[in-house]
Amino acid sequence: MDRDEALERLRSARVGRIATVTSDERPHVVPFVFALDQGSGEPRAYWAVDRKPKRSEHLRRLRNIRTNPAVEFVVDGYDEDWRSLWWVRASGAGRVVDADDERADALALLRSKYPQYGPEPPEGPVVAIDIERISGWSAAEG
Repeated sequence: MDRDEALERLRSARVGRIATVTSDERPHVVPFVFALDQGSGEPRAYWAVDRKPKRSEHLRRLRNIRTNPAVEFVVDGYDEDWRSLWWVRASGAGRVVDADDERADALALLRSKYPQYGPEPPEGPVVAIDIERISGWSAAEG
C-alpha cells in the first residue's frame, strides 16, 4: 500500500487503537476516535478527551504521553473474505495541545468528522500526534 492510500484510509477510519507507553515501559492500548490533518504538510492526528463515560478523569494515556511521547495507532478493515483485509499503522510523538488556536482547529476537525461532537464539543484535553512514520498492508496487494 502506498503512502497516499494509507493516508486516505487513516483519514476515513472511524475508530483506531492507540498505544502509549506506561511508566514501567509496558504498552497501553485503547480504542480512540481521531481526525487527521495535513494542512501543515506533515500529517497530524488529533483526539480529545470527550464526554463518553470513563473510569477516571485522569486518563492513563495522557499520563503516558506526558512521560513518554512515543505513540502508535492502527486502523484496519476486517472482512470474512480475507482477500479484503488491510491495516495502516502510524507512529510519532504525542503531545497535549496548549495553544488555543491549535485546539480550536483540532476541535473543528473532530466536529466535522464526528457529528456527536457538534452539540457538545469535548471539553477535556486535546492531544496531537505528530506522525513520523506510516505503513500499511492490504491483502489485495498480494
